[in-house]
Amino acid sequence: MKDFFRAAVQFDSNVVEVKEYGNGNINSTFLVSLDSCEDKKFIIQRINTSVFPQPELIMKNMRIISEHINGRLNVESIEIGRRWEMPQILLTREGQDHWVDQNSSFWRAISFIENSESFESINNPGLATEAGYALGLFHYLLSDLPVNKLSDTLKGFHITPLYLRHYNEVQGKGKVKKTPEVSYCMKFIEDRSTWAHVLENARSQNKLSNRTIHGDPKVNNILIDNNSGQAVSIVDLDTVKPGLIHYDIGDCLRSGCNVLGEETDSWEGVEFETDLCESILKGYHSIASQFLAKEDNDYIYDAARLLAFELGLRFFTDYLEGNVYFKTVHPEHNLQRALVQFKLTESIESRAELINAIIRDLK
Repeated sequence: MKDFFRAAVQFDSNVVEVKEYGNGNINSTFLVSLDSCEDKKFIIQRINTSVFPQPELIMKNMRIISEHINGRLNVESIEIGRRWEMPQILLTREGQDHWVDQNSSFWRAISFIENSESFESINNPGLATEAGYALGLFHYLLSDLPVNKLSDTLKGFHITPLYLRHYNEVQGKGKVKKTPEVSYCMKFIEDRSTWAHVLENARSQNKLSNRTIHGDPKVNNILIDNNSGQAVSIVDLDTVKPGLIHYDIGDCLRSGCNVLGEETDSWEGVEFETDLCESILKGYHSIASQFLAKEDNDYIYDAARLLAFELGLRFFTDYLEGNVYFKTVHPEHNLQRALVQFKLTESIESRAELINAIIRDLK
């Protein structure tokens, strides 16, 4: 019996099919179909414990945020006027929130959000507005959750200076052949190494403070209702933790304003679409304005620029190390991904005046 099928039946005995689902770079995800008349599908995931060495903390955080969001929506009767669902933790038949197999693999199951889909990239303003709204609602519903209740599931995640330090250590070993693309990436990083501290400096100066963040709100983690076209959920909650919401805002803009997507082969043609940026920020501010401060708006441009740079830095470092972190389909995959993000960073920089004007108009 396949490991994923054996894992699925720990959560429900009526399993008829298990197949790979999505294209995440870290965990392995499967869609489970049942033969019962109720709850016909759910998701199982094998958590990558090399990345998340304490997966039980992921489950703890998920329980905390689910209870908090449900409490605000149900007990306090916050009226959002639309469908909104959060993935729910499913228990094993023994009542546990996870299962560990004979190979010490850590498995968990979550509910499947029916009648919805995600997109690898955004190509219209309406969808961009919904992506921004989804992130804004997520932040709003958790804006009163004390961050000290949450565990840090991924130490150093989105701390760009730490990624830069690791890159310098790897790059200093000099084991990679310096092709034109590699040389371009190295020069690109060198030219921005000092600026990469911008958000962490703002935090240390108390201009920005920790809140509850999603950690990975790229657009393919936002689900859209098949009928209404409205956002109905934000998934992939493994990186929920205390942090700067600007890492979330920047990641949503980075992924949402590149219509070619982060897996494109045509990295030379990557551009940051400012009309989509405006729509995402309008959707976000339509609800997030209830808790944002002036200082938060002051760093939104920096967030978009930094998150594109940061992901490119991470992809390129992983390429130099031999592709040990992100899943790849060919040896140059992470180099290709890095080029996409660095080209996107350049495009953001070239549109700085327009992006900042969009942000000013939202205040």
